[in-house]
Amino acid sequence: MTDTQTSTITADGVDIFYRSAGSTSDPVILLLHGFPSSSHMFRNLIPLLSKQYRVIAPDFPGFGFTTVPADRKYEYTFENLTRTTEAFLDALKIKNFAVYIFDYGAPVAFRLALSRPKAITAIVTQNGNAYEEGLGKDFWAPVQTYWKSGSKEDRDKIESAVLNFDATKWQYTFGSPHPGSISPESYHLDSALLERPGNHGIQLDLLYDYGTNVPLYPRFQQYLETSGVPVLAAWGKNDPIFIAPGAEAYKKHVKDIKIHYLDAGHFALETNEVEVSKLIADFLKEHGI
Repeated sequence: MTDTQTSTITADGVDIFYRSAGSTSDPVILLLHGFPSSSHMFRNLIPLLSKQYRVIAPDFPGFGFTTVPADRKYEYTFENLTRTTEAFLDALKIKNFAVYIFDYGAPVAFRLALSRPKAITAIVTQNGNAYEEGLGKDFWAPVQTYWKSGSKEDRDKIESAVLNFDATKWQYTFGSPHPGSISPESYHLDSALLERPGNHGIQLDLLYDYGTNVPLYPRFQQYLETSGVPVLAAWGKNDPIFIAPGAEAYKKHVKDIKIHYLDAGHFALETNEVEVSKLIADFLKEHGI
């Protein structure tokens, strides 16, 4: 186990904040967070993995402590999040890595895979979706309406429903059998960062642009099938956002797959980080990583 370090590096004109631990000579595990979180969600997992791996967790633009200069005129799309992540990896001279995908981190990782199909050595998906059957209807139905209309009325509805403290806390606590075990600073931090000037607009742009990922799902699935990349699905079975059928769907295109259901909700690492770290370590060891 090694201490987690925090750093900032400039890549793609963005000052990218990231957490890291482990030896630079060890295999890399890239941890990609989701909405509305940041690399903070991996604070407990990183030291559990860093004895054997170099663990790196960046904050995407618009999240956590990554900052985008105003004159950069950054457009918040998943294509650009992917481009920035590629630049980040290049700046750190990382060419090959296993990747932990969660929520928004999933389409970023799969877009990376389409661009660099031989870079990823293994995938750990914790409620990181690549199938339409993984989209929880109750959460995504109003977002899908917004995708179709693009209207200010639907955008305002999403803002009111999703971008508030109670909604953020719900994402952390719903589906957890032990919500009292979840550190409140997690959702308080996320909520506070969402309230920075201009951040609501950033998040609404990304929620709208998530609609560009769904048409890419077949290409993501083709990559899974043709690459032969091994996949571990450690899935919070009570997550209402990316639901359990999304884990099962990976079986359609991945031959080398293990699925383990966690008694947890969306943010499974808040309560199940030790269980997940053991699953990852065993999985990567089994594949010689």
